[in-house]
Amino acid sequence: MNQLKKDFASKLLQVQAIKLQPANPFTWASGWHSPIYCDNRKALSFPQLRSYVKLELVHAILAQHPQVEAIAGVATGAIAQGALVAEELHLPFVYVRSKPKDHGLANLIEGELPAGAKVVVVEDLISTGGSSLKAVEALRQQGAEVLGMVASFTYGFPVAQQAFSEAHVALTTLTDYEHVIEEARATGYVREEEVALLQQWRKDPAHWNV
Repeated sequence: MNQLKKDFASKLLQVQAIKLQPANPFTWASGWHSPIYCDNRKALSFPQLRSYVKLELVHAILAQHPQVEAIAGVATGAIAQGALVAEELHLPFVYVRSKPKDHGLANLIEGELPAGAKVVVVEDLISTGGSSLKAVEALRQQGAEVLGMVASFTYGFPVAQQAFSEAHVALTTLTDYEHVIEEARATGYVREEEVALLQQWRKDPAHWNV
């Protein structure tokens, strides 16, 4: 196992930023039934964890995209973390709305990017990848060169992997579904029979039910 992904999975489970309920699934906004719920924004409430996430995202960006010139956060979940990352790197910061503001300047991108800036996008989690890649497209339409995306967590759905590949966006995440489930198994958070349910959901989340 990747040690960073293992450690971060453990931290998210400890603060209940990720919850696992195989026998009592959540309902997502999409209507999917899910044994897992992820809210990485909760990490912002814990100073040590907040700093940990910030620094690990910074390390990922410097390792993968050292030529970065600006940071963009995806609204709303990644605005705070993106701003923290940009501050640490002393770089310009913008955030991308899910849709243009319905008043004033009707901005889709809030803030100002240098012309042709090399941008890394910060996201909190990746599910299907749709909203994340819409942000990438908005930045590209404004003339930015998107170097890649960093995120705290990904479910690793094949549809997302395909979408990122087709959009030519390199994705780096601090942890993922596999490491969360393995850590939950190792610590007794879930029973062995519940692990089977979690693995079944991962294969076909749109049609899964307990």
